[in-house]
Amino acid sequence: MHHAATRTLSTLAVLSVSALALAGCGSSLNDTSSDAGGAAACGTTNLAMNNWVGYTADAAVYTYLAENELGCTVAQKPISEEVAWQGFGTGEVDAIIENWGHASLKEKYIDGDKTAVDLGPTGNEGVIGWFIPQWMTEAYPDLKTWEDLNKYADLFKTSESDGKGQLLDGDPSYVTNDEALVTNLGLNYKVVYAGSEAALIEAFRSAEANHTPLLAYFYEPHWFFSEQKLGHITLPEYTDGCDADPAKVACDYPPYVLDKIVSSAWAAKDTPAVKLMQNFSWTNDDQNTVAAYIAKDNMSPEDAAKKWVDDNPDKVATLLQGIK
Repeated sequence: MHHAATRTLSTLAVLSVSALALAGCGSSLNDTSSDAGGAAACGTTNLAMNNWVGYTADAAVYTYLAENELGCTVAQKPISEEVAWQGFGTGEVDAIIENWGHASLKEKYIDGDKTAVDLGPTGNEGVIGWFIPQWMTEAYPDLKTWEDLNKYADLFKTSESDGKGQLLDGDPSYVTNDEALVTNLGLNYKVVYAGSEAALIEAFRSAEANHTPLLAYFYEPHWFFSEQKLGHITLPEYTDGCDADPAKVACDYPPYVLDKIVSSAWAAKDTPAVKLMQNFSWTNDDQNTVAAYIAKDNMSPEDAAKKWVDDNPDKVATLLQGIK
């Protein structure tokens, strides 16, 4: 999925795209920037969409507020994350609303090309790691760290794992150190790709329902933890720089302070859409709530966002502070 300093691949989005309105927004708002009293047309914001439900939740609430409270237009654009950063310089992409690290991309596009700027944290804190289904945490209480995995390798064998234990990852384009970790930690496991976040969730559900063993890559924040209490397999402790060489990684994933990366040219416009992106901040619980509406309750992203907005007037007021 999303990971930081050393790997810069990411996901393709599968979300439906908002109708593109190429004209400027129909209403203008009093600009609260230094241009006192002037009007700032919102225009269209090209929002990159990546394929995990937490990102969908962030984007849904931002889009709902931008369009319904500020009269802006948001074009949600399914695009892989690395390509999205390239789009900052061409005008194809204005914003990535949930970035997981990516120090090398920041160095290139923020420090080098100066086509992007960091608009600060989303308020969400990310964890990537290896997890087992809830039933295994009770049946195998000694299965807690990477050092316990080899003695259970036979338990995790599947038809796809070539006689080794299986470590199930998500979409092949999710950023992961798992193949290097398996090698460098001397684990008798093979990484197999499920193909998507949805496939990982179904694998955990099936493993829990049928009491079949499963070891899989997963991440927080995520609404699924409210459905099943997954067990986290700890890896060697992360220290600064331990993942600097992708081929030699033998440590856990770092904790992530998720942030918002936007086009420098777009940020300079200082429109209500930009101000909303600057203000946008909420908690893991907020994101998990909206994500569960979408993924578990089958609400549309727009309906999920509306429900959260309606239920959280004080938080919404903070997000809109200084804009209207």
